[in-house]
Formats: sequence, structure tokens, C-alpha cells
Amino acid sequence: MVAIIKTGYSIEKVFYYNENKVKENVAECIGAGNYPIDVDKMGFNVKLNRFLKQLELNENVKRNSVHISINFDPSENHSKEKLMAIADDYMEKIGFGQQPYLVYQHHDSGHPHIHLISINVQRDGTRIDMQNIGKNRSEPARKEIEERFGLVKAQGNKNSLDFPIKPIITGKIQYGRSESKKAITNVLGQVLSSYKYASFPELNAVLKQYNVLADRGNEDSKMFKAKGLMYRILDDDGKPIGVPIKASLFYNKPTLKFLEEKFASNKTNEVSDIRRVKNAIDMAFFRTQISLTELVQLLQKEGINTVFRKNEEGLVYGITYVDHTTKCVFNGSTLGKQYSAKAIQERCASTNPSEQKTTNLVSKKLHEITFETSKSEILTTLFGDDFRDNKYIGSSTIMGQLAEMLMQSEQTAYYLPYELRNKKKKRRGQSNNR
Repeated sequence: MVAIIKTGYSIEKVFYYNENKVKENVAECIGAGNYPIDVDKMGFNVKLNRFLKQLELNENVKRNSVHISINFDPSENHSKEKLMAIADDYMEKIGFGQQPYLVYQHHDSGHPHIHLISINVQRDGTRIDMQNIGKNRSEPARKEIEERFGLVKAQGNKNSLDFPIKPIITGKIQYGRSESKKAITNVLGQVLSSYKYASFPELNAVLKQYNVLADRGNEDSKMFKAKGLMYRILDDDGKPIGVPIKASLFYNKPTLKFLEEKFASNKTNEVSDIRRVKNAIDMAFFRTQISLTELVQLLQKEGINTVFRKNEEGLVYGITYVDHTTKCVFNGSTLGKQYSAKAIQERCASTNPSEQKTTNLVSKKLHEITFETSKSEILTTLFGDDFRDNKYIGSSTIMGQLAEMLMQSEQTAYYLPYELRNKKKKRRGQSNNR
């Protein structure tokens, strides 16, 4: 069992969210606490007004709504009576036993869970202190309830879900609105809070791993100018499918404003996280000459997905790396010029077959060279008569670059300043004049 507590400024928003779930036939109100009549006899207004009337007792409390989700292991299937008993016991243990509350059972995700909504203004007008309620009251209550009701225990005693997300299989999605929203909610709930992204391309690089797209529309569209945002499901070819859903319709409100705040807070990246991705790319190129497809496969083995951005003609103009190990997302240019889309394509296509054969020959000849071998002998060993004919000097090939580097190194030694050259130590009593 995992309990998550959230507070807010509007009990109406929390109430409407759960009631809309009921209208969509993906939730039902299964019970209530401290209401005058049974929940099946209450209408919409009766449920809401019970909260509003009590909130009037202390209008100075601004953050007055309480929204709790109690989540169970996917293997558990509890009756409504047992769910209500768990809800009542939990509310009593965290200090809300005398507060009005409603209990909703949701059927819109891969694990069973219930939502409890309440207020933190008591009947005498005093406010219930919510500071550290998770650690001080909710966590002990969770452990006791798990034992009492024989529930699957939360791993690591963390106040977070431990249900891994899986890529969406679009063929199994019914393209009606509620099914699409359920699928997208599952992905957004994990990606938005877990990954470090600093722009729309970086965010979509992650979302596309699960066939979801955050879409602002074209720059000339009304939605873009109005700072609107939609979420869409993609098919296996990366094309939008089904009905797009407004960001404001999701419970967590992953709107443009919300994302821009996340972008700003995620701007700073740990040096170690950047280095891990760069090292993985460099090692892939160091091993052998590889194609773009082979690079993608090698990075995948390191837990890094490579996402290419293409124009309408299919030409690649951008690249983003998604590191699922550190949950970091990087544009190629963030890592450096040599990791950009253009540079990566050039690095993959830089060596032709004949040059690759030459590179292998260089590697073989290098084994014949010892530490005492002079630079002239090294050049002769590598290039033979071609070195004496200056065939490779100045060449753009790998062999030419190596020859030029060695020649430059040898020549530079002769032009060391006098002060930097080694001097013989004078013996005691010895003069410089002989």
C-alpha cells in the first residue's frame, strides 16, 4: 500500500476531478465519512456543499483542500467494503476521522487505487496542521493498516508508487477519449516528475519512447498563440492517432506554464551525468567504425536512447539523448559540437572501406614499434618509401594526419628555448671554461 497526500487551494477542483471520472465511467463514489446521509442518496450539490459550509468557519485558511490517493499492488483485488474499511481506518489514524470526506474507487490505471477528498478546517474553525503529516502520521498509519488488513507491503517504505511504466501499445488502445486519457496519464505521471528535461524537444524525446507527444501546434495556429497545449498518442510510425486531449483536462495540470517552470528548474545538469553520456558515445566510436544504426544499438545497451529530429524531407537536423539510468535528457549541442546531429552523422560516415583497411594496417605496424624507436624510424616503419617521397605529408587521410603529427613533434624538439633544455650539472670546483 502506498499513500500520497496533496493539498490545494480549491476543494471544488478536486471534487470536480473525481466527479468527472464518475461521469466517464472510470470511477465511482463508494462511500463517505461524517455526512448526514448515505452516499448513494446524495446528489452533486449535497456532496460539495458539505465541504463549502465547513470551510466558511475559517476563511483565513487558503490551502484548505486535501486529496489523498491510496494505491495497492496490482495483484490485489479488494471489495468495496474492504476499501471503505481501509479508508475509514486511515483517515482516523492521520487525524481526519471527524472530518467530512468522500471516497472514490478509480478504474483508470494499471493498479487498484482509491481517492479520498477532504478539508483541513475542523468543526470549531481551527486548522489541522499538515506539516510533515506524511512522515509523522501517514507512514505509521500505512504500516499498521498493511498488517491489519494483510496488504502487500510497500517496498523501501517510500511514499511513492513502485509500478514501472511500460511503452504504450497503440493497437490495444480504444481510441475513445477516456482510454486515451488513461494511457497518457499513466505516462505523464511518471515522466514529468522523474526525468530532467529543459525544453520541448527534450521532453518529447522521452515521451516518444512511450508513443506520447506534447503538441503546441504550428507557430501560426491559434493554440500556439494562446499558449495552449495538447497531448497526443502516436502510432508505431510516430504519427499522431486518436483524439488529442487538452493539458488542462489532466488532474496534474501539465500545462505550458507548468512545463516552462519545469524547464527552468531542470536547466542545471550534473557534470557526471553529462560525462556518462559523452563517454558512452566516445567508447562506441573508439571500438570500431560504426554506422548510425549501430551507434543507436550500442547506446541502447548502455541505457541511452537516441532520438533524431527530422524535417518534412526526412533529413536529420537534431539529436537528443535520453539516459534512462540517470533520468537525464540532453540535446546533442549541450554535450558539445562533436555530439550534435551533424557531427555524429559525419563521424559515422567519415571513414570509407579503403581508409578503414589502412587504419587496421596502422594498428598492426604500431605493434612493431618500441619505446626506443626514433620518430624517423617510426615514420619509415609506417610509411616506407612513401615517407621519403613525402607522399603522406599534408594529406587529409588518417595516415597523413599521423605523419604530419609525428613530424611536427620531432621538429619542435629542435626549437626548444635554451632555458628549457637540460643542463649538465657542474662538479664541485669545475669551471665553465676548459
